[in-house]
Amino acid sequence: MKEGPDIARVAALLGDPARANMLTALMSGRALTAAELAQEAGVTPQTASSHLAKLEAGQIVVPRKQGRHRYFTLSGPDIVEALEVLMGIANRVGHNRVRTGPKDPELRKARVCYDHLAGDMGVALFDGLAKRKLIESNINGVALTPAGIEFANTFGIDLDGLRAKRRPLCRECLDWSARQSHLAGSFGAALLERFYDLGWARRIPESRVVRFSDAGEKSFRDLINP
Repeated sequence: MKEGPDIARVAALLGDPARANMLTALMSGRALTAAELAQEAGVTPQTASSHLAKLEAGQIVVPRKQGRHRYFTLSGPDIVEALEVLMGIANRVGHNRVRTGPKDPELRKARVCYDHLAGDMGVALFDGLAKRKLIESNINGVALTPAGIEFANTFGIDLDGLRAKRRPLCRECLDWSARQSHLAGSFGAALLERFYDLGWARRIPESRVVRFSDAGEKSFRDLINP
């Protein structure tokens, strides 16, 4: 492609195995140091620094300095969405890692994707809100319906505050494990935060896993079932 966005350069940055492992770790939404990312990638700190310099130059990650430490985060939610799509493709065509690890079933059930709920429960949330006619799809994407606006206010979500942010309120994000949509955007993020606040679920430290309590999962199912 002689004109337009240079997708080959972006693909090259994402395609290196060590860099892919680093970016996957950053999908949790946490800021990580170069040393932590070196452990995630299984490379030396010097090699990790070289990879991070390339990712920073390509505007895939951004550094944040706090005191003596330098942390890295993904440059935006669009990077997360791109990685999720690539994970879905890899899963569909059979390019999966041989050792799945004991946490994989939990990751498939419920995990954080940047700052919103993903996995089977994320897909169930999207489908449940649609069945309850709280969200609807149109030519512009996904939007809250009037009933959805009323629901958000009743559920304790400040929509005015969310609208003030420079971010879409609702957005579809393709789930790599389920290969169906889950709900991203500021409203999707606010719903997950509300689940935490209500004690329905908690984030597992050093992991992307979101674990619902038995009572929390029941409340979640009651919420999404019309």
